[in-house]
Amino acid sequence: MMDMSKVLGKMKEMQEKIKEAQDNLENITATGESGASMVKATVNGKKKLIKLEIDDDIVKKEDKELMADLIVAAVNKAIENVEEKANEEVKKSTSQILPNIPGLDFTKMF
Repeated sequence: MMDMSKVLGKMKEMQEKIKEAQDNLENITATGESGASMVKATVNGKKKLIKLEIDDDIVKKEDKELMADLIVAAVNKAIENVEEKANEEVKKSTSQILPNIPGLDFTKMF
């Protein structure tokens, strides 16, 4: 028979590890580029845009629509890149506590 105090202890430990992994997501960053690196967007693991770089060559009134499209593409790529990094961080932080069950992805909890 399972010892409930051990199970509850593991659950508390798991909650702490998950909170730690969530807190660390702000420190994970990824950058996406578009338009031959004319636009670069950097996001953190919480999917917040933290930096946007725009090459001076595309900042012209007639290029406004192109610039907007490139910004959207760069931000989306950065979010895609940081999701991969964040999932790796969560897996690393919880690997000793959460079971590795094929098809069960705990990273979607974040």
